Amino acid sequence: MENSVEQTLQDGKLYRHLNSLIVAHLRDNNLNQAASAVASATMTPLNVEAPPNKLLELFAKGLAVEKDEMLRGVTSSALFDLGSSLPASYGSIPAPRAAAVDFSAAQDTKGSSKSFPKHETRHLSEHKNVARCARFSPDGRFVATGSADTSIKLFEVAKIKQMLLPDARDGHVRPVIRTFYDHIQPINDLDFHPQNTVLISGAKDHTIKFFDFSKMTAKRAFRVIQDTHNVRSVSFHPSGDFLLAGTDHSIPHLYDVNTFQCYLSANVPEIGANGAINQVRYSSTGGMYVTASKDGAVRLWDGVTANCVRSIVGAHGVAEATSANFTKDQRFVLSCGKDSTVKLWEVGTGRLVKQYLGATHTQLRCQAVFNDTEEFVLSVDEPSNEIVIWDALTAEKVARWPSNHIGAPRWVEHSPVEAAFVSSGTDRSIRFWKEIL
Repeated sequence: MENSVEQTLQDGKLYRHLNSLIVAHLRDNNLNQAASAVASATMTPLNVEAPPNKLLELFAKGLAVEKDEMLRGVTSSALFDLGSSLPASYGSIPAPRAAAVDFSAAQDTKGSSKSFPKHETRHLSEHKNVARCARFSPDGRFVATGSADTSIKLFEVAKIKQMLLPDARDGHVRPVIRTFYDHIQPINDLDFHPQNTVLISGAKDHTIKFFDFSKMTAKRAFRVIQDTHNVRSVSFHPSGDFLLAGTDHSIPHLYDVNTFQCYLSANVPEIGANGAINQVRYSSTGGMYVTASKDGAVRLWDGVTANCVRSIVGAHGVAEATSANFTKDQRFVLSCGKDSTVKLWEVGTGRLVKQYLGATHTQLRCQAVFNDTEEFVLSVDEPSNEIVIWDALTAEKVARWPSNHIGAPRWVEHSPVEAAFVSSGTDRSIRFWKEIL
């Protein structure tokens, strides 16, 4: 009898917790009428406190576990048949250095900008043609670069740091641990599998290629997806079982990694002829994804139904939107465009929250990124060949640094776990930047 009462109390506590998360989720997504109805029916306070997107996060994790149990033996992990020359801890994410910034709480914050720490920089390597893109692994241990020369270079961050040591002899440490050659046209974007030692690339040759970087001798892809269009951008779902391709087609292509089956959204808004996708990125739980398009729009898509749920048309006027990334809490999207603006949008309303001005970018497909703590925003000023840094909360410029590239950098990519970033440029070179401690 006592066990039964205890179980009933536990069940009641679980139901109350679930109801609270449902109400908070509906309220935070501006579904106020539905939130009120559920709150009233379940006797849950409408103003109940819950971490942003907690329900989505738990739901995504549950789906991943369920799928793993259903497909045990044929999951992406088994399908890739990976070697073991890299430590098994790949993919484990260190605890964040700081909590996510709550941009919605910011009122007038003028004059309270933080200083961006000084960084040292080092030339790492050169491609034989323009270095077009770069990407860090989720655990920050590796960074990959892709080039118009069709090659991919993979760097180990620990070896890069060895190069930066005062007593390091030039040429003694080689941070490039793999070079892959398997495309026949320039590479546009890269991404790392969240759990396995797999790197994917999207290129102008209409392919997405899978490289196993645990095998030292592997130079070529072990799997290939043949798309119908120029693949401009790629992004893995956090579970690793799906990936998105942004292409010259106006609708993101969603692939099942285990079957290579391609899915397209059945609910697409009117998109003109100039709707090619420059960048596509998943949110941290996979509940949503975002696209930045040549028509200047930033569009938000449901990660489960693949429906377009919000179009911010003219986000960058008639100029191209060149990049779009979610904040870690998924409540905001940072976009960059060829109108020389960087903007922060609220996901729930589509409202413009912040605008970061003072960097000119009208020619290159450059991107704007947060640093690892989301306290700063980084992008490129093409005419002055500088990297520009803003305080993310106040939107004030706090630094302008010479990029040390010959000609403006094409790409800036920040580590997700520490104060370090890479830049790559039309001068073919890769540079690593690290905070001076």
